[in-house]
Order: sequence, then C-alpha cells, then structure tokens
Amino acid sequence: MSAFHDLNLRALDGQELPLAPLKGQVVLVVNVASKCGLTPQYAGLEKLYQQYRDRGFSVLGLPCNQFAGQEPGSEEEIREFCELNYGVSFPLGSKLEVNGPGRHPLYRLLAGEGAEFPGDITWNFEKFLVGQDGRVLARFSPRTLPEDPALIQAIEKALG
Repeated sequence: MSAFHDLNLRALDGQELPLAPLKGQVVLVVNVASKCGLTPQYAGLEKLYQQYRDRGFSVLGLPCNQFAGQEPGSEEEIREFCELNYGVSFPLGSKLEVNGPGRHPLYRLLAGEGAEFPGDITWNFEKFLVGQDGRVLARFSPRTLPEDPALIQAIEKALG
C-alpha cells in the first residue's frame, strides 16, 4: 500500500475518512473553498465524479481557509453549502492546512519536499490526480477547470 493509502483524514461529519478504501481508484484531490471566485468549480467536480465513479474514480474535496479566508464556515455550514448549491456527493474532508508549518500530512505527501510535483499550493481548487497505486500522476492549476480537456484526458488515461 502506498503512503497515500496509509493516511486517515476526518470527514466533514466528524467520522474517520481513511484513504485505504480508495486503493485501486483514481482520485482527484482538490483543496476547496465556499467563498472563492473559483467556487463554481464544485459543479464541474461533481459532474466528473458522476461521470467516472463507476469506472473507479473519486473526487476528494478538502476545505481550506488559508487563502484570503475564503472558507470561514463551520464544517456543518460547508457541508450544507456544498449539498444545497452544488449537489456535492463526493467525499469532503474536514478543514485542513495545505501550506506552512501546519501543512497536513496529505499535502506534505502531495506537494512537500521530495514530492513528484513539489511546491506550495497557490490558491483554492488546486488539483492533484492520484493513480490507483497512490502515486501522484499530475498537478493542475486552480484555474484549470474540471471540464478542461487536459484534465479529462489525464483521468481517462489513469483509469485505463
């Protein structure tokens, strides 16, 4: 099992969110925020999830308040916002830090020293495509929309 699949997160509802059950799936990890100009990407992320989940694909949304305080809500407020406004049904983790000394271990793995695509997360909705084996296959800018052909091509290639 990869280091990615060894990690345990917490879901928005407070339950454990282990990544081990995602072994064998392709996962798009996205740091999300509810009050950002890029927030409408939630709709595209949900569409990707619906389109590819039966082929072993998942989106993992991870709220982060490190960029201009654009995710100020409680976990319950975030969950309600995502469900009511975008019909989000993919897994959402609890708020975490993606940069700095409090960087979550997942983001140390994705973007830290020695990572395949190292460097600080630049803004909300930065995307990492993780393969079935837990290896990071690609990193996409926050401005890369979920419907971007390059992102879709990478997902389809990873799914085989």
